[in-house]
Amino acid sequence: MNPFIHSLHPYPFQKLAELLEGHTPNPDKTLIRLTIGEPQHQSPSFVLEKLADKLDGVSKYPSTKGELPLRNAIAEWTKQRFHLAALDADTQVLPVTGTREALFAITQTLVGEKEKPLVVSPNPFYQIYEGAGILAGAELHFLPCSPETSYRVDYQNVSDDIWQRCELLFVCSPNNPCGSVTSLEDYAYLIAKAKQYNFTIVADECYSEIYFDNKAPLGLLEACQQLGNTSYDHCLIFQSLSKRSNLPGLRSGFVAGDASLLKPFLLYRTYQGCAMPIHHQEASISAWNDEEHVAKNREIYTRKFDSVLDILSPVMKVTKPEAGFYLWPELDMNDEAFCIALYEQASVLVLPGSYLGRDVNGKNPGSKHVRMALVAEESQCVEAAKRIHDFLTDNKLTNK
Repeated sequence: MNPFIHSLHPYPFQKLAELLEGHTPNPDKTLIRLTIGEPQHQSPSFVLEKLADKLDGVSKYPSTKGELPLRNAIAEWTKQRFHLAALDADTQVLPVTGTREALFAITQTLVGEKEKPLVVSPNPFYQIYEGAGILAGAELHFLPCSPETSYRVDYQNVSDDIWQRCELLFVCSPNNPCGSVTSLEDYAYLIAKAKQYNFTIVADECYSEIYFDNKAPLGLLEACQQLGNTSYDHCLIFQSLSKRSNLPGLRSGFVAGDASLLKPFLLYRTYQGCAMPIHHQEASISAWNDEEHVAKNREIYTRKFDSVLDILSPVMKVTKPEAGFYLWPELDMNDEAFCIALYEQASVLVLPGSYLGRDVNGKNPGSKHVRMALVAEESQCVEAAKRIHDFLTDNKLTNK
């Protein structure tokens, strides 16, 4: 057995299930779950129709590289969304079966050349970053996103000793769970460090199309374009249809950027055997070619955030994120105790923030926070917010 398997941490939802053993929700209220970031909005009908129409594609083995029409559609979308010069669909774009497996696989591809390699990650974080680093034999180095830094990573406080050992830097922008967006200034600094110390910036951008007030988040390749790094050296973006188009079950995304990195990644994936089914590719083309359904999706999230924040802001420390669909309120009590009490009294389930972070120097930046995913229907999100408001008020836990 791979000895690194024993170093993997339990997944947050496994820990949550264990936490709730012996506890039951209030039987007088229907349970509302705000835990898993799985979009609940309706999937675009025209994409589903295309999927059904192309089922004859199951009679063929799909190419690991993906069909050219899909790669062309992705290249055109990046050009329009991030104002890029056209990506080379043959060398700079690679379809993947969702960003989760691709984020894991890219780590196995890129880590191992340096002595005592580091994978550098924000903290809190999406747990795939950590698991991928562990199974690649790397040490993890965590960079806190805390109230003291307005939930942003202070990259300029990282020593050159860390950058020297770094082989892969995960940037999650918009951030899960904090909702912050990486700035052009930070990207300029990171790209310079990546070139100096020869590491790869992996930007997980799967929440980039859920934003407010027409303020589209900056993408890593967009930053490269503005900074003159037009070959996207040391830079890869990971994008998905899961959040953008409410298609989590389609398992469709892509990686784009530095061609010199994508070439060995394609070789790795050829052996791994991950290839998107042809009918999924055809459906994906339809999704990437349409922005109307994405704009409508943003409108729904905007309404939900405005309604929920009107209810919660008077009683807890919570603000609207720059992008994404999570709230990340700060508490004045233990996050696990808050989760249990809210579950038992109000039948609302949230995720303890400490489950998304790691202790560094005795401090977990996720502690005394909870993550709330506003993915359910608006009426359910509003009802959950009212219950949380009443729970905080009744228990005199308001912290405004």
